[in-house]
Amino acid sequence: MISRKSVLGLALLAGLAACGKPAQKAAGDPNVIRFSIASTENVQAQQKSWTPFLADFSKATGLKVQPYYGSNYTALIEAMRFKQTEMGWFTNQSGLEAVRRSGGEVFARTSKPEGPDGYQSVIVVKKGSGITLDKLLKCDHTINFGMGDAKSTSGTLAPMTYLFAPKNITPGACFKTVKSANHEANLLAVSTGVLDAATNNTQSMVRLASKTEPAAQAAMKNLQVIWTSPTIPEDPMVWRADLDPAIKARIAKFFFSYGVGDSPEAKRQRAVLKEIETGPFHPADASHLLPVREMEATELLIEAKNKNDPTAIAKAQAMLDAVHAEQKAKAGS
Repeated sequence: MISRKSVLGLALLAGLAACGKPAQKAAGDPNVIRFSIASTENVQAQQKSWTPFLADFSKATGLKVQPYYGSNYTALIEAMRFKQTEMGWFTNQSGLEAVRRSGGEVFARTSKPEGPDGYQSVIVVKKGSGITLDKLLKCDHTINFGMGDAKSTSGTLAPMTYLFAPKNITPGACFKTVKSANHEANLLAVSTGVLDAATNNTQSMVRLASKTEPAAQAAMKNLQVIWTSPTIPEDPMVWRADLDPAIKARIAKFFFSYGVGDSPEAKRQRAVLKEIETGPFHPADASHLLPVREMEATELLIEAKNKNDPTAIAKAQAMLDAVHAEQKAKAGS
């Protein structure tokens, strides 16, 4: 990982918000922005990766940027809901919840540092274990299974939508045990045999493969993918809809110019972005969440049909029809 050891970076790191809860903000202080980040790996590693970007964010905007490393996506949603954070990096599903429940508004999305945008949900097993997808789906209560955070798109929603719900499978009734953890923890648990299989995503596997520690390298050699989902859109960046428009403008100017161009500074910025696993940010709006809304409605429709519940079928179908109408309107605009 790259770590700029500038005075500014060290000063910002020293002033980080406590990892367990959002920092307190003086009433009416518009120059403090509390930025939430999900802890998909250990917080120390994330601090090292994020400090250069947050330092640049603060310097360019004149805002005091305080990071909040949430232990799970629900913590991030609730922090925004109770006005303990002003913005954050969410997954698609948790971003949808932040918009619905926390006064959030999508304003940007991430991008791939290299290659096409998007990523896939996966299910991994330990190499040589003999566990195939067919064996996994037997539901004979012999598999210790790992799921992602309940609000994780790739760790929960995608496998439920594309794999389990169509087969009328409820993980809790299918496997010997079901445990929920972050992506890195699930990869390591499978590689060491603590879990027999777990959900994950291609981005987390790339992140683990990029680490030079012997444990990370050994873990990657022990993992095998037995299922891959359709492509999932990149992650949304969400700010509170009621944030001061002047502050929004300063933030947007920074986000949409950072790492753009061919200058030496832009190249340095892209190297910083690569450490937090994104390329330059792109403008986005509520339509970015249409694919995850479609996944959500599809899962509900499949479950309702499996239960032969006419009322639930009608409700889920109406949700899906509404999403398709919005997608059609978006395509024609």
